[in-house]
Formats: sequence, structure tokens, C-alpha cells
Amino acid sequence: MKTFRIRIDGQAAEVEADSETSLFAAMTRAGMAWPVSCRNGTCRTCLARLLQGQVRYEIPWPGLSAEEKLEGYCLPCVARPMADVVIAPA
Repeated sequence: MKTFRIRIDGQAAEVEADSETSLFAAMTRAGMAWPVSCRNGTCRTCLARLLQGQVRYEIPWPGLSAEEKLEGYCLPCVARPMADVVIAPA
């Protein structure tokens, strides 16, 4: 299975994850801190800006409006990488 690199903007550390692992799960395993609460895409505590890359969701409506998705926001607790990803706090 192909893996992708995940990095938080402004930090040197990065982690690898496959397309079935959420960004948050991969970051947590690597000891990278990121705010989270519900872990199912509804509370928006983990809201982030997707600066680079592409993600997908296994649920059809992961707590983001269509406009937010177009503006580059993502929810790392349920977002899976489809390319190398760089995120930043929203």
C-alpha cells in the first residue's frame, strides 16, 4: 500500500501514513500534537487548513461545508491522505 508524508506547517517533523489512516491517527502515533475531541468529524476541534496535498473522507458529510472544503479546510480526525500533505491550524 502506498504511503504519503504528513507535515504540520512550521514543524520539521513529518510522518508517513497510508490512505486508510487518518491524518490525526498518524500524527498521534508519531507523537505530533494536534487538538481533537470527537474523532468522528462533527465537533470541528481539529479543523485545519490543507496547505498542500489532497485528502478524502469515508463519510459523506464530515462536518465541513462545501465552501470550507473549497477554501482548503480539512478535518484531520477523519481525513485520509491521497498525496503528501501539509496542514496548518485554522
